[in-house]
Amino acid sequence: MRAGSKALIREINAALVLGELRAQPLQSRTDLAKRTGLSLPTISEIVSELLSTGIVEERATGRSAGGRRPVLLALKPDAGYVVGIKLTETRVIAVLTDMEATIVARDVTAVPDTSVGTVVDAVAAAVERVREAAHGRLVHGVGVGMAGVVDRASGVVRHATYSDWHDVDLTGLLAARVGLPVVLDNDVNTLVANEKWFGAGRGVDDVLVVSIGRGVGLGLVLDGRLYRGATGGAGEFGHTKVVPDGPRCACGGHGCLEALIGEPALRAQASAVLGRTVDLDEAAAVARQGNPAVQEIFRAVGRLLGTAVGNLVNLLNPRLVVLAGEGTRVSDLFRPDFDRALSLAVFDGLQHGLETIVDTWDDEAWAQGAAGMFLGELFQPNLRPDEAGRPSLTARTAG
Repeated sequence: MRAGSKALIREINAALVLGELRAQPLQSRTDLAKRTGLSLPTISEIVSELLSTGIVEERATGRSAGGRRPVLLALKPDAGYVVGIKLTETRVIAVLTDMEATIVARDVTAVPDTSVGTVVDAVAAAVERVREAAHGRLVHGVGVGMAGVVDRASGVVRHATYSDWHDVDLTGLLAARVGLPVVLDNDVNTLVANEKWFGAGRGVDDVLVVSIGRGVGLGLVLDGRLYRGATGGAGEFGHTKVVPDGPRCACGGHGCLEALIGEPALRAQASAVLGRTVDLDEAAAVARQGNPAVQEIFRAVGRLLGTAVGNLVNLLNPRLVVLAGEGTRVSDLFRPDFDRALSLAVFDGLQHGLETIVDTWDDEAWAQGAAGMFLGELFQPNLRPDEAGRPSLTARTAG
């Protein structure tokens, strides 16, 4: 076997070990051998290398089944840091996390306009501020989440939802500016990363995360892997057509789900009913006070969303559906109708074992998910020649 092949095998095996420790800390070498299918001598060799590079540490001893008590292993949290960014129309929300995605610093930077140069400046400023909390220790890179169609492989923004961007190499621009590797993805995918690694989706192989707010998005974990589609555009759930000849959507179409239940639509409907301009929180307060007309607006949201999600369940048969995003703060007003509509829409038998929850993640959690997304990249082996320069923890064990 060629030396290069041996190195690649070691790197892949190291990735298996790191992945197991990331998913479930405090495992013994024997545990890791059982979970990965690798031999105990191979595990011992990999662990020895990971210990020497400071990526993994011995933290405790476990219970003995007779004989010596096993030593339990975990990732070393301070083996470096990662920056996570949630990019919105008006703000850059930034966090610095350790290797377990625990937030150690945070920052919010205003974005005065959505021009490419302004956004790059704002992100660079935010990264610089949170990096100070690393106190000179290694920062591996930056994960960024934003709304739009993002070609994950190339790092190019094919279309930005809230600005006139087309085919912008945002990854390249940011990497050159901050001097760190950058991973860019659709923001809902960063939310999925948060759910998968730190939330209700941990250990679940088939998860749908539906985000509701100004827009309606969808993130998919299928067979344990984040699904992005051929060009990064999977998950444009808000632009599925649900009412023929319905209201015009910002995308130019008519009858999109987003045009009916997105926050701008709800504000407009409530304002028309009340005869004055109200925001979503004011509309929700009026509904909670018992106004039947405004209550019906939220109940209609539940019916439309429940039916639409039911169609997703029929297509994809997930184990878990998570409702997330800023719109979940009014979920008490639409959840009962959502549950009824979902139950009616789902094909008989597919609701068995299906769990639906509401997770009220804030913008900081989306940024943490972006950091988690970069960490996921960092823990993968370099499998192709063109990935030789990509940051990888596992490459250290193969050198």
